[in-house]
Amino acid sequence: MEQRTYVMIKPDGVARGLVGRIVGRIEDVGLAVERMELTSLTREQAAANYAEHEGKPFYEDLVGYVTSGPVVKMVVAGEEAVGIVRKLMGATDPRDAAPGTIRGDFGLSLDANIVHGSDSPASAEREIAIFFGA
Repeated sequence: MEQRTYVMIKPDGVARGLVGRIVGRIEDVGLAVERMELTSLTREQAAANYAEHEGKPFYEDLVGYVTSGPVVKMVVAGEEAVGIVRKLMGATDPRDAAPGTIRGDFGLSLDANIVHGSDSPASAEREIAIFFGA
């Protein structure tokens, strides 16, 4: 099934010059980048994106981190795009991520884990609206 998903290369990935390599991995598996923008997130955007974590001990650090520097935000499309991007990213904690995944190859810590991707088609729709409008 054709899907669209939201992908964000976080400040650590941008700062380390990994944008081209990450976009290349997405395109290498047959997905298409429909929209891409280098930008800095507002606190409001970050808070809306991570609203399900509000009140958890790591929430403020997470919002502070993703607003600490430029990110690359993308709309990625293709067959089963959500699941494919999730597999490409690897486990949230890079120490648990398999070699060959983005986080397994480039992630440095749970906080500096390079990339965010929508976890479901419904989340993708919500996140794309937050970052790119309706």
